[in-house]
Amino acid sequence: MMKRLIPAALIAASTFAGAAHAQDQGLVDPGGERVNQLIVYGNDPCPVSEGNTITVCARKDEEERFRIPKALRDDPNAVVNQAWSQRVKAYETVGAFGTNSCSAVGAGGATGCLGKLIDKAYAEKKNSPDVQFGKLIEEERAKRLQTIDADAAAEQGRVEQIEKEYEARLKREREEAAAQADAQPSTTPPLRP
Repeated sequence: MMKRLIPAALIAASTFAGAAHAQDQGLVDPGGERVNQLIVYGNDPCPVSEGNTITVCARKDEEERFRIPKALRDDPNAVVNQAWSQRVKAYETVGAFGTNSCSAVGAGGATGCLGKLIDKAYAEKKNSPDVQFGKLIEEERAKRLQTIDADAAAEQGRVEQIEKEYEARLKREREEAAAQADAQPSTTPPLRP
């Protein structure tokens, strides 16, 4: 009974503890930017990013459209899929017990299991050949930042042109008003000395 409870408790603990780390901080933008992650197959078009939404598409082959995802097709942890060096490495911890040993033997033996589970999950995620949306999103943000400078320079040029036209118009109006004032005869009598 106890042997069944320990793995169940470890899985539950890792699920709840990992939830806080599950969201990649690179995907969250405090400025309200939304990220739309899509997987497109074959020659399907990728929707265009609009407004505050970044659309990132990962392209896969057309024959992958209706297949079970590669990560779920077979068991990568099966003994037949492991190298001999990994099997021998597994024997190194056979006699380990005590705190942080991930063993049911000894006081605090289970404390090391969560750490090993987390390290293994991060290693699998880092080395995964599958689509990594975080990198795609960062590339899309970099593209946007490159266009922001060009857009800002173009907008600044338009504003400066409008200001020059406005100043030229004001100058013309002042000159016309001064010319009209000089052209009108004075109705006030001259001063006597």
